[in-house]
Amino acid sequence: MAAASSSSSSSAYYGGANKSVAFLVATVVTVPLCALLLGGGGVAVVRDNNNNAGGGEAEVYRSELTPLQKHVAFFDRNKDGIIYPSETYQGFRAIGAGVVLSAVGAVFINGGLGPKTIPENTKTGLKLPIYVKNIHKGKHGSDSGVYDANGRFVPEKFEEIFKKHAHTRPDALTDKELKELLQSNREPKDFKGWLGGFTEWKVLYYLCKDKDGFLHKDTIRAVYDGSLFAKMEQEKQSAKKK
Repeated sequence: MAAASSSSSSSAYYGGANKSVAFLVATVVTVPLCALLLGGGGVAVVRDNNNNAGGGEAEVYRSELTPLQKHVAFFDRNKDGIIYPSETYQGFRAIGAGVVLSAVGAVFINGGLGPKTIPENTKTGLKLPIYVKNIHKGKHGSDSGVYDANGRFVPEKFEEIFKKHAHTRPDALTDKELKELLQSNREPKDFKGWLGGFTEWKVLYYLCKDKDGFLHKDTIRAVYDGSLFAKMEQEKQSAKKK
């Protein structure tokens, strides 16, 4: 019994210590990041041959977008074809995410995806832009395969998620089933892909699960077709007016 009590106390101590460390790290990252994102008072401009420099809608929006492009276009707040960390932050805040999640998410997403999408011979410095037209190049491994290599939606892969992992309800996923999905998607030693998939799904679950802890199929479908975020922003704005 004494050993068990000691073990329990030790676990509680380390659990508390881990939370303290996590809070400290979040604070250290978030405070200067928010100053960087919000202090500039606007969105940085990077000029290239395929995007407007603050002058109207970008060329990518003048033709039909792929589902993956629609998915990220919500975060291109000024529709210039380039998503900066400040816009990613604004997008997260618009759908109800807190300051810490929005700030860390902006750095993580733009830092991870941005470099892969930058056109050749385009100098961006440390602005971490994501180019909407090239977002398919930012696809990470260990994913569900619902988007193909060109960013198109694959219905069979979407349905496969629920056939394999929706054990409690056929039209929703629990937190446990989501963990099962993530584990089944993992490719050997693809640590970046594991982290990317974990972050995307966990943030979606955190923001969109219902009161019973279910992440619904129609919600996930709306993520893939690019309609969910705009709907969430509208709902948040409507709630403010009441």
